[in-house]
Order: sequence, then C-alpha cells, then structure tokens
Amino acid sequence: MSFATYPSHQNRTVFVSGGGSGIGAAIVRAFCGTGARVGFVDIAEAPSRALADELTKAGGTVRYENADVTDTAALTAAIGRIRDALGPITVLVNNAAHDQRHDFFAVTPAYFDERIAVNLKHAFFAAQAIVPDMQAAGGGAIVNIGSASYLMGSDDLTVYGAAKSAAIGLTRMLARQFGKDGIRVNCIVPGWIMTQRQLDLWVTPDGERQIAERQCLKRKLVPDDIARPVLFLASDEAGGMTNQSIIVDGGWV
Repeated sequence: MSFATYPSHQNRTVFVSGGGSGIGAAIVRAFCGTGARVGFVDIAEAPSRALADELTKAGGTVRYENADVTDTAALTAAIGRIRDALGPITVLVNNAAHDQRHDFFAVTPAYFDERIAVNLKHAFFAAQAIVPDMQAAGGGAIVNIGSASYLMGSDDLTVYGAAKSAAIGLTRMLARQFGKDGIRVNCIVPGWIMTQRQLDLWVTPDGERQIAERQCLKRKLVPDDIARPVLFLASDEAGGMTNQSIIVDGGWV
C-alpha cells in the first residue's frame, strides 16, 4: 500500500513503542517511507530484528531495542540508546498495548496493575523521557494510541478498555501542559484492526457478523488504516491540531 509523503518527517527522529508487529510495525514502516529516522522497542525479538533488517536493507534508518515497556527503567534506557544513535527524538508514538481478554470477576490486583502497566503507564514515562528533546528543539508531536473498545461495549476487556480510554485523558493533559513549548499531542482511537494476532485469536464467524452489521464500512480495517492518520498527525500538515482524539473504527460507534 502506498502512503502520502510528508516532507516534514525527513530526518526527524521518531520513537515507536511496540513497533515489532501489528499496528506498530505498520507505523514503523510508514515513517521509514517518509525519510524519518525510526527507533522502536518491542519484547518480540525475532520479528522486530527481521523488520529492522528489512527496512535497513531497503535504505531506511532504523534502530530496534529489545525492551519490556512495563519495566520503566529498561524503557527509558532503550530510549536513551535510540537517542544516542539517531539524535534527539521529536516524534513519539505511544503504541504498545496488549488486549488480553479477561473475566471481570477473575481480575486480581496484580493482574490489574500489570494491565495498566502494559497499556498506559509506559506512555506517561516515554513522554517524560522524550518531551525534553522536543522542548529543546522548539516543538514536537506525540500521538497516543487508544482503543474504541470502551465505546464498542466489549464485555471481556474491562481493564484494557479502562486503561486505553485513559490515553484520551493523558492526551488532553499533555497537550495543555506542553502546548506552550510547541508540542502537539493527539490520540488515535482504533476500532477492531485486523492484526495477525486478531485474525489468529479473535476473528470468529460471530466477529465477522458483527463487523458486517455494525461497521459503516463493510470491510476489515488493517494496520495501515491507523498508520496513515498517525503520519498525518505527526506531520507539519497537522500543525494546528492538538488536544484531539480521532476515532478510526470504520464507523462502528
């Protein structure tokens, strides 16, 4: 699939969490195609290294660091290594997440805390580590990835939905706090995106029926459907946009 090219991305350093597969990998590919320098973290080493090698061989500037985003020290250390290798980071995409299904009554305090860590906490601390680069550069862009699950009424994603809906609150707080520094903060709120994980685990005949019945667009949404608006929001073409949350769900909600 082809993408719009934004000249403002050329030679910028972009950081993407959870960039080794699914939506994150689509975002990494898209930024590489615009001439950005892209660093990403992921815990899945084999596919992440394969992606980085593929894009590097194609002429891109990519650095992969293995890091678990729930380990804040490891995350910030990986960000530091990417900064050292690629230069100050002025675009942050907080993408990492894990939509593990769970029964409401089976959730324990430890499980709750772990879900918050993998779906929300890392976004705060990635911003804390990277915003100083943006301040020094006179501006930057943060794109948080939320989820429409809390709007769609999913009954087996209670903690996930709560954590990902908080991405909208984080977006608004950061946009207000750092707008004076020329830092724009927006949120993409995806619907049901057909990553390989979704296709392997959750797309049943009943799921197919729900897509056909509830989405206005009668097709499956794919990771590139999220990468495209992320590219736009991080570009100078969206220079007047901040504090916004944009739903990309094919018209489900």
